[in-house]
Amino acid sequence: MKAKKFIISGGGTGGHIYPAVAIANELKTRFPDAEFLFVGAKDRMEMEKVPQAGYKIKGLWISGLQRSLSLQNLAFPLKLVSSLQKSQQILKEFKPDVAIGTGGYASAPLLRMAALRKIPCLIQEQNSHAGITNKWLSSKVQKICVAYEGMEKFFPSEKIKLTGNPVRQDLLDISSKKEEAISFFNWKKDKKTLLVLGGSLGARKINQLIEKSLPFFEKRNLQVIWQCGKQYEETYKNKGTETVQVHAFLNRMDLAYAAADFIISRAGALSVSELCLVGKPVIFIPSPNVAEDHQTKNAMSISKKNAALLIKESDLDSSFENEFSQLLDSEEKQKSLSENIKKLAKPNATKDIVEEIEKLLKIKN
Repeated sequence: MKAKKFIISGGGTGGHIYPAVAIANELKTRFPDAEFLFVGAKDRMEMEKVPQAGYKIKGLWISGLQRSLSLQNLAFPLKLVSSLQKSQQILKEFKPDVAIGTGGYASAPLLRMAALRKIPCLIQEQNSHAGITNKWLSSKVQKICVAYEGMEKFFPSEKIKLTGNPVRQDLLDISSKKEEAISFFNWKKDKKTLLVLGGSLGARKINQLIEKSLPFFEKRNLQVIWQCGKQYEETYKNKGTETVQVHAFLNRMDLAYAAADFIISRAGALSVSELCLVGKPVIFIPSPNVAEDHQTKNAMSISKKNAALLIKESDLDSSFENEFSQLLDSEEKQKSLSENIKKLAKPNATKDIVEEIEKLLKIKN
């Protein structure tokens, strides 16, 4: 039997790249002889991250439209035409059985041309508010895998499959890693731990909040694992104490989650999916500086189910200490948040997405 060929496009941010790689890895376990080709935007992080994951990638000369009036927008039509032509050439040479898109600029021209060539197409939308690329592609593809309910307002309902987002498999059993985590971070067993996550680059407003709140955390007898991000390492690394650890990155996220009793986090789509799986009480502080304010929408979809707390950046000074104190003082609230967020977890997301891809292979055959 001829080996299957899969072409995958998604990038610009880790939120698009990680699901693309997770889907490829799962396909590889089911089709060990399969060939894979990724397509990304030439100057974006996928050009580095995808080869690190062991896959070939080709780059398109493409970028998004700037929201403000910008000279960069003048080059957009030229970039789009160039990317459509390059996508056509790549598809002609590679001859994939299925095309898969996980969002980001490069997936728009690639999947558009794949659909024109009658190649079965599937897209995966990570957020509760659909991205511009996936909205544009939705009428052209056969299947749309989503992570949130209510996506009919963006996509044709007959194409939607609720799967959840691909998440790291090492998070599936963190409850058994508590002892290892306490030892790894060299923590005291009798103190509660707060884990602070601002994303790989860091979040300025969250870092400022944590710095200001250090005396409050000490007064409340908390240990703090503070992931401040690469950009802020120099600013905050001297804030570490016996009960406060400052990290640019956390290489063992599974142990960080296992050590945590409470978590403060941004609300990017993959972070939200991971936190549902982890099942600890969470305070979301969404970034207001992302496209279409989708982090706030992601966080609201969880908080309205009484599964997490949501504090807007603009309310931090007035609300944070009071809201966090109420959470610390109520075991009942901690328990209900924890139980409710766990109900929203979708641990089999990657497998479910790949099952939809397998169905598309049958259409082609």
